[in-house]
Amino acid sequence: MLRNIFQFIKITCLFTFTLFLFNGSSNINTSEKAINNEAKLKDVRRNSSFVYCHELQAERLDTVARTIFWRKLMNTSKDTFVFYASPEKVILGTLPASTYEQYSDIQKDNFKDSLRVSQGFTCDKRVMYAMGRNHFYNVSSVVSDIEKSNVIFKKQGVDPFYAQAILLIESPGKLAKSTVGAYGPFQLMKSVGLKYGLKINGKVDERGNLEKSAVAACKLISSICVPYTNRILEKYNIAYCETDLWYRLLVLHVYHAGAGNVAKALNVMQPEVGNMAMIMQLWNTNAGGFQNCSQNYSQVAIASLFELESYLAKMQENELAAH
Repeated sequence: MLRNIFQFIKITCLFTFTLFLFNGSSNINTSEKAINNEAKLKDVRRNSSFVYCHELQAERLDTVARTIFWRKLMNTSKDTFVFYASPEKVILGTLPASTYEQYSDIQKDNFKDSLRVSQGFTCDKRVMYAMGRNHFYNVSSVVSDIEKSNVIFKKQGVDPFYAQAILLIESPGKLAKSTVGAYGPFQLMKSVGLKYGLKINGKVDERGNLEKSAVAACKLISSICVPYTNRILEKYNIAYCETDLWYRLLVLHVYHAGAGNVAKALNVMQPEVGNMAMIMQLWNTNAGGFQNCSQNYSQVAIASLFELESYLAKMQENELAAH
């Protein structure tokens, strides 16, 4: 009897030890797999030629109404209208364009009133609408150009953030000519292209060449945009770091609107410190040629950068899944 008891204890211990080894091995394998996946993810990020802006999240810019508005447009088709409260750009709703266009003037007014009521706005709140723009803002179509241009900008000693942001904003993946004559991936004016060595005549327009226009854009940013931005800030005794997001966005405004117009806008504002609050104040400032399109420029940049990071995150997930 005693011998049988010892035999039972021996078998039980052996079974328990075997089970422990099996579970331990399973846990180790699971842990190693998680570590390997994380290592792969870090390698993807480390080898990336894209610029990641931690301030986008740190400043919670994804919660800003104008960021939400532009991202909505970037993900909405052109056959849909996005209605919003102006000037805040708070989204009120969407409606098929064909439906709204069939409304009578009275029906349109009633529809806008219903949107005001739904959001608690007064009857005099201005309600506007914009067409969806996912046909224009296509991140996937410009990713390859960003990678190539970021390398060029680095070689030229210019912050690649500007290549990335400009390509996301200006005719992404297209070579459209603007109403004022800017052309190519970096939307350079003819005078600027000629100034920085591009061939532009009846037979050829090198503004449409990614590599050559990228070099010209580098020269414009390094010799005009950055120096003039610094000069403007020094006028107001504003300290700055050239890798801060607000500073980069201000340089983008100079690239788009010109130093003179940005200077006029800041003259109206009379800023005392450089930060995102100053950039947001620019969104509501009119001066000289600094009007609606100029105000929108950094708003679109922020929204586009979020869209790019979202796209890259999905690509990273897909790459991990493939392994």
